[in-house]
Amino acid sequence: MMKLNWGMIGGGEGSQIGPAHRLGAQADGNFVLAAGALDVDAEKGRAYAEALGVAADRAYANWQEMLEGEHAREDRVDLVTVATPNSTHFEITKAFLEAGFNVLCEKPMTMTVEEGEEIVRVAEASGKICAVNYCYSAYPMVREMRQMVKTGQIGKVRLVVANFSHGHHGDAGDADNPRVRWRYDPAMAGVSGQFADCGIHALHMASFIAGDEVRSLSADFASTIPSRTLEDDAMVNFRMEGGTVGRLWTSSVAIGRQHGFDIQVFGETGGMRWASEQPNQVFYTPVGGRTQIMEKGEAGLSDEAGRLSRVAIAHPEGFPLAVANIYVDLAAAIRGEVRDALPSATDGLRSMAAVYAAVESAKAEGAWMDARPPMLR
Repeated sequence: MMKLNWGMIGGGEGSQIGPAHRLGAQADGNFVLAAGALDVDAEKGRAYAEALGVAADRAYANWQEMLEGEHAREDRVDLVTVATPNSTHFEITKAFLEAGFNVLCEKPMTMTVEEGEEIVRVAEASGKICAVNYCYSAYPMVREMRQMVKTGQIGKVRLVVANFSHGHHGDAGDADNPRVRWRYDPAMAGVSGQFADCGIHALHMASFIAGDEVRSLSADFASTIPSRTLEDDAMVNFRMEGGTVGRLWTSSVAIGRQHGFDIQVFGETGGMRWASEQPNQVFYTPVGGRTQIMEKGEAGLSDEAGRLSRVAIAHPEGFPLAVANIYVDLAAAIRGEVRDALPSATDGLRSMAAVYAAVESAKAEGAWMDARPPMLR
């Protein structure tokens, strides 16, 4: 099977997310890095792209040049990854979709709900894939949990408890560090800090596993370091369309927690727990029974979990291979297969609507707000 041509915008040398995309996209032989506009500094971006093996004529100065250059080629890229600062996601994603390219956009997909709705409309009109990198949903054991819910193994889901909390921004003396400061600056981060940065991963995961969508929410935000305009800690209660109750905590000042992303799903006949720091395991308890530890790679798991496991049981598969699983499903979808677990533009839109609802709720001292985007009400 021929490899697909892949292009990347942003994610250059020194980027936090760039290496995970490059490892992930190329891990299974589906994609080859054929084009890139990797840095806001044109010469630096070109040099780094060429160092990664991109031909000189496809190492572009900026995304506009890449759009023009690739659009004119017979061997144009089959997929474009947008890994630039948040405020640029909408413009770049929209332009490439309109030009007929498949797109994988980093989260958040857009900065506003209106922009999110526009991306959904453009993606539908173009007939192209617009995916959002909610990569934690691609861990094999998360897919196993989703399949267990779908097949009724824990009965109707009653309650989801999720958190994504770390302490890496808990030092007030580090508040002016440029790598930290932008996350709490409305000019760069938008209307929300920690909830938009990490909380929406947990919220997406809740919907992904439960197979249900958030209808309404109530939020409490706090800026525990006074110099921050946006929140560094948030508690969000939510209700889903099917009646499931949700509780979500997200924080960047929880000193002592490292990655801190975990989720518990409680149904009528059983409960499950998964944590990103132990991603190979799901703790499963049937009602009236003992807790069992389910391991990635063991016999009896669903086909969905099995096909995304690469190494033998007891050998860890980490974050880059979760990203790789997104690219596995993207490659299959581009080649015409159905991949219903891919996080879509609609998922990105729902996340942004939840962010705005949470901001308004926090301002209104926790009043319940409709968390659905207007076009999906």
